[in-house]
Amino acid sequence: QVQLVESGGGLVQPGGSLRLSCAASGSIFSINVMGWYRQAPGKQRDLVAQITTSGSTNYVDSVKGRFTISRDNSKNTVYLQMNSLKPEDTAVYYCKIEGSLRIGVTFTSWGQGTQVTVSS
Repeated sequence: QVQLVESGGGLVQPGGSLRLSCAASGSIFSINVMGWYRQAPGKQRDLVAQITTSGSTNYVDSVKGRFTISRDNSKNTVYLQMNSLKPEDTAVYYCKIEGSLRIGVTFTSWGQGTQVTVSS
């Protein structure tokens, strides 16, 4: 019903930048929270950044000052601008959206994941 399509991953050198995009489609009544998570090999999936409908944001300490999450409400799209990338940022990045299909029916959807590799 709700599908998330991610794009923007790739290989970049340390200090470089990437911009991830995640577009949601389907019968979405409302969106409460959009977020980005990442998972490195052998590690759990952790929250990187999230943004609420009102625009408030939250970041994991390791990316503060380097990453910026934003959203385009009219397009149901969330972005993650990643600057000053470090090798430790290497991971598969997943977007996540929490919202409602209709009043009283909530949903959580995950994107397919996009690989971000930071290497010299």
